[in-house]
Amino acid sequence: MNTLMLKSSLLGVLLLGAVAQARADAPTEAQAVLECMRGNVPRTLRIQDLELSTVADADSKLRSMRARLYAQQEKTPHGDQLRAMLRVMEPSTLAGAAYLVREAGSYAEEGLYVWLPSVRRVRRVSGEFADGALLGTDFSYNDFKQLQGAFGGLAAAKQALPETVDGRPVWLLAFKPEPGVKTTYSEVQSWIDQKTCVPLKMTYFSGGKLRKQLTVPTAALKQTDKYWYPSLIEMRDLQVGSTSTLRVKGLLPDDKLASRYFNPKLFYMPGQ
Repeated sequence: MNTLMLKSSLLGVLLLGAVAQARADAPTEAQAVLECMRGNVPRTLRIQDLELSTVADADSKLRSMRARLYAQQEKTPHGDQLRAMLRVMEPSTLAGAAYLVREAGSYAEEGLYVWLPSVRRVRRVSGEFADGALLGTDFSYNDFKQLQGAFGGLAAAKQALPETVDGRPVWLLAFKPEPGVKTTYSEVQSWIDQKTCVPLKMTYFSGGKLRKQLTVPTAALKQTDKYWYPSLIEMRDLQVGSTSTLRVKGLLPDDKLASRYFNPKLFYMPGQ
């Protein structure tokens, strides 16, 4: 897996619920599930402390980092759209690295921006490169988008078969790339808890073969005000043989976020 920067399927669907704007094959079914996820996201929020650790089966060596997450839903002519920014705090070798996701009216216009102190410039990430590893973890840049609920470029279809995860009723959605969209994954499946509208499981297929699997223990579901979120997310790369774990130290609705958190030209600046 490319250990370049950060293309995070990670902070996409599971972390916050979702502000998904994927095109649904069956609007009365798949879109209804996506709207349920959308309603579980605060208009603005701040997560002061995220811990992300990765262990490779080959050497059992633990790598970890701490970060903060800021997100908001912005009203646009295309409806509410997600803006989310992740800033790395530790270790010192990665401190100051920042990642910004901006939904748009079309997949081609969506923005995924990366700032690395060592490079000292903003880079826009797109295409298959966005499936690369986030700072050496099992999460990719696209995982980051999808964990925030940004499913641009993916068509959603609700599966008819009843499903449960850990004994809890769930909806099963299957996402496939729309024509012309380049991605490593041929299909992404998501099992969404019917009570909380939070995904409990996601699987990622490449060429019909299971490549990665994301899980959320039901015991890790937490609630702040009316919003549900997972306090622990695990991503396993079945090809490489490594596991990354994300721990969320609380979610705080916050209506005083600075607008430059979500500005592609300013998001990485210190002192925010």
